Amino acid sequence: MAKIKYHMLVCGGTGCQAAKSEEILKNFQDLINAKGLETEVQAIKTGCFGFCEKGPIVKMMPDNTFYTQVKPEDCAEILEEHIIKGRKVHRLLYKDPETGEYKSDSKHMGFYKKQIRIALRNCGFINPENIDEYIARDGYQAMGKVLTELTPEATIEILKKSGLRGRGGGGFPTGLKWEITRAVKADQKYVVCNADEGDPGAFMDRSVLEGDPHTVLEAMAINGYCTGADKGVIYIRAEYPLAVERLKIAMKQARDYGLLGNDILGTGFNFDIEIRYGAGAFVCGEETALIHSMEGLRGEPTVKPPFPSESGFLGKPTNVNNVETYANIPAIINKGADWFASIGTEKSKGTKVFALAGKINNVGLIEVPMGITLREVIFEIGGGIKNDRKFKAVQTGGPSGGMLTEKDLDTPIDYDNLIAAGSMMGSGGMIVMDEDDCMVAMAKFYLEFTVEESCGKCSPCRIGNKRLFEMLEKVTQGHATMEDLDKLRNLSHVIKDTSLCGLGQTSPNPVLSSMANFANEYLEHIGEKKCRAGSCKALMQYIIIPENCIGCTLCARNCPVDAIIGERKQVHVIDQDKCIKCGACMEKCKFNAIFIK
Repeated sequence: MAKIKYHMLVCGGTGCQAAKSEEILKNFQDLINAKGLETEVQAIKTGCFGFCEKGPIVKMMPDNTFYTQVKPEDCAEILEEHIIKGRKVHRLLYKDPETGEYKSDSKHMGFYKKQIRIALRNCGFINPENIDEYIARDGYQAMGKVLTELTPEATIEILKKSGLRGRGGGGFPTGLKWEITRAVKADQKYVVCNADEGDPGAFMDRSVLEGDPHTVLEAMAINGYCTGADKGVIYIRAEYPLAVERLKIAMKQARDYGLLGNDILGTGFNFDIEIRYGAGAFVCGEETALIHSMEGLRGEPTVKPPFPSESGFLGKPTNVNNVETYANIPAIINKGADWFASIGTEKSKGTKVFALAGKINNVGLIEVPMGITLREVIFEIGGGIKNDRKFKAVQTGGPSGGMLTEKDLDTPIDYDNLIAAGSMMGSGGMIVMDEDDCMVAMAKFYLEFTVEESCGKCSPCRIGNKRLFEMLEKVTQGHATMEDLDKLRNLSHVIKDTSLCGLGQTSPNPVLSSMANFANEYLEHIGEKKCRAGSCKALMQYIIIPENCIGCTLCARNCPVDAIIGERKQVHVIDQDKCIKCGACMEKCKFNAIFIK
């Protein structure tokens, strides 16, 4: 059989699929067949490359050429120029925004330079629907090693020594959790993968499942061997159809290869996995709520203890880890605890995957060593703020985190430092804000999300957060008093101290951190009835500058509520009582006669 000379790796993640990457893949395959190159060239679907801002991405191997923002109509040129004539298509290469240079190799791009990919090691490199490609990159080698060379205790010791902590937000030591579950005696135990990723702007776990599903299956089987479980359950939200489809394909392939099911690798170890669907409830990211949902009950948390390790799914000992945690485990087994522990900080080992989003140039999925600073992530990997605007804040930890400012940019990213700064690691959402964002409005946005997602079981979360939201609405509408600020602060602390689960305990974080770091904005909203970012509509006023207005009537003719008064060739005036702040007048004015006060 002839050896393939070129591989064209086409991103097959959800984001790129939405931008026609499936059509790009088909075009390449049709062109390859039409030119009779199928024995020399292959077009392969992969998972997410991470650089979502520049998708769809096509990577040419073995020369590692990285083409960005590829369109279906570019396929013929890439095949003709790159494959047949051996010339790069420069217009599709990444252009460095600072130097203007074209970069053909991803290793030379600022976005990738400081990344270390462990959990994402296979994403963008293998076809996630082909088990042979996973095996070719040491897939299932860790499971084979554990089942044939190591005892459960020895395997758990490796994880403890590695320092791996849960990547779902809690940061509990993974090896210790496995050890606790193993110590409990029961006739049946379960291993659960928490794939219920609900943070706004977060897509870390989804990308792992779409790009490398076998790594999660392998790690769950290792977990089962170590804890004494023979059944695994992946709890995944139904809004992730591509991840679900690839998981199903991976599970069937693993069973066909004897890597799931009975007597795995002839060792007598039995382990199989099933999928349970979630309906998209954010609270089901909490492990006890997740377990109740898996059982067909309302997704509500319960008081701990007992912990799931003692009494979980169907009342049996259950070990719950999230997708990213599992994705690290085969690499740790293969390369050793010392290797993993050498990356990161003293108390936070290894790497962390973040979904970098918001007002940033390089939106995407990144994996960085613990201890890297926020400044490095935002301005080097992230490429700085869009449209040369000024950095204002970054929200880490999703709706449960806090807003960090310029003074926090040199904070090392790890579990303890982020908490000390008034935020948290969370599952890995990182949303960047610029000077056009109102921090009061952002706090209200996150709180509105948690109010909507609260299960309602405990009063502090169900009622307290609703009252917090109402107070923030008063602030953004200009009706609040200084007394309301004290109430906001006091109620936030009460909710944190008395809520049943992590959702309620962390929901006031955006409020408290924004009040601490942007107190002047709260004071302006209350005292001056002013929103400096111009995003709180109730505090905005569209004003016509008399000396610029020529009375063309264009603004009046486009006002949907007839709020603009004035005769032709006379200065117009906006009736503030009628104005709905839609901005149509400002958009249509050709003489810069309208501004926002």
